[in-house]
Amino acid sequence: MKSVHTDNAPAAIGPYSQGIIVNNMFYSSGQIPLTPDGTLVKGGIAVQARQVFKNLDAVLQAAGASFETVVKTVVFVKNMDDFAVLNEVYAEYFPVHKPARSTVEVSRLPKDVLVEIEVIALVK
Repeated sequence: MKSVHTDNAPAAIGPYSQGIIVNNMFYSSGQIPLTPDGTLVKGGIAVQARQVFKNLDAVLQAAGASFETVVKTVVFVKNMDDFAVLNEVYAEYFPVHKPARSTVEVSRLPKDVLVEIEVIALVK
């Protein structure tokens, strides 16, 4: 088991790592719309989701993976009314490859953000 860390994504805000590699599979912690220096990105679901994907890209790269090797995503959204806009942003990062996905509406997320996403990916 190997812990993954990059300065190109925000540090964990609790007692966990940005991700773990086990048997050539990368399991990310949930990413929220913080910049690498920990600043919360303000704005609607599209703005926040794009920052989440920037963070996911950074941790995927640090793990030796990419969006093309993602096999599963889990999306936590504060308001399911944002689902259509979230899907538009999501499709920018998965234009051809379509990993399995779960999307769940939750009552609250860390720092009161609108979206949190985690991924599972094959390490190249």
